[in-house]
Amino acid sequence: MDLGPSRRQAARMRKLLLIPLLALAFGAAPAHAATTPTVPPLNTAALAEAVRPGPDASGALARVSGSAGSWQGSGGVARVGTSAPVHPGGRFRIGSITKLFTATAALKLQERGVLDLDQTVQHYLPDLLPASFTHPITVRQLLNHTHGIAGHDLPHKDPAWFFEHRYDTFDPAEVVRMGVAQGPRFVPGERQEYGNMGYLVAGLVIEKVTGRPYGDTIRDTVLRPLRLHDTYLPGADPRIRGVHAHGYEATADGYVDVTEVNPTLQWAAAEMISSAPDLDRFLNALLHGPFLTDRSRTELMTVPTAPGSVHALGISRLDLGNGLVVWGKSGDRPGYNNGVAATLDGSRTLVYSVNTLHMGGDRSPTAVRIITAAFS
Repeated sequence: MDLGPSRRQAARMRKLLLIPLLALAFGAAPAHAATTPTVPPLNTAALAEAVRPGPDASGALARVSGSAGSWQGSGGVARVGTSAPVHPGGRFRIGSITKLFTATAALKLQERGVLDLDQTVQHYLPDLLPASFTHPITVRQLLNHTHGIAGHDLPHKDPAWFFEHRYDTFDPAEVVRMGVAQGPRFVPGERQEYGNMGYLVAGLVIEKVTGRPYGDTIRDTVLRPLRLHDTYLPGADPRIRGVHAHGYEATADGYVDVTEVNPTLQWAAAEMISSAPDLDRFLNALLHGPFLTDRSRTELMTVPTAPGSVHALGISRLDLGNGLVVWGKSGDRPGYNNGVAATLDGSRTLVYSVNTLHMGGDRSPTAVRIITAAFS
């Protein structure tokens, strides 16, 4: 059987090509816009073929669920040099999907009256921003990437830098100061510029209003209520606990295992570890049911009005055409590229993780194949 993409699938593949890189490249339509479900029948043969990694990866896993059908599977090897398969329920570094947990924690604090997303950083952290920041920056702007604070300039996805600094511990306040020292990039609210810095500052705000580590808030407001037992914040621990596939960097001297890394540089923006079953449960709890109030869900999915904006609060909207709309988030760390996406009608949810062989690349062809197989 020929499992290669049809012309229609190839066109959609080209449209989806930047999804893993750009945290799902979304259109800024209103969050409340009605959509007509157009999810196609689940093509399990295409999914099974898609998780067989190409030359860009050593392994991959995917999980599809929803009223239109379910499937899970994996391909490649969990460890180069062995025949051990990738476990479909194994843990992996979720990278920037961490942002969705941080944004959710902020929304839960607002529900409890502990945090106001429309209050300013200057109010909560009066000593953080120097006089050059003449315009107020709200917590909401931190979470929707319209804050205007520059990112740090550490080349953390450059292999040479990574190998030298992979076990270093970073103070998030010091990393924030690297960005703040560059002065404002633009007037808050006038542009949307995706990056980690807003979430590092949001983590500091959460710690200020609660008097506790930001990870405690995520555990108390998200992980425990939703019983996400595979999901955790590693802190300075470089390991991935439990069953997991290893990540690698292909070099001139062979494959270098990059699984172990101290994720404190990424902190509240991209440090977390999870699994496909947990991320499936988490995303569906956000989009459906009583976990969030109606107000919080609306705020979560509201894209700002700044020109060209595509991201809401830790989540983004993607119109795949033909009335098919998904909401989700992607993330990557050296050795890992992954994403979550779901339709609002509950018909289809996708979670995938690919063990890439080159950090900081433009795209993962294996990830693109998985996304295309799940939604085409």
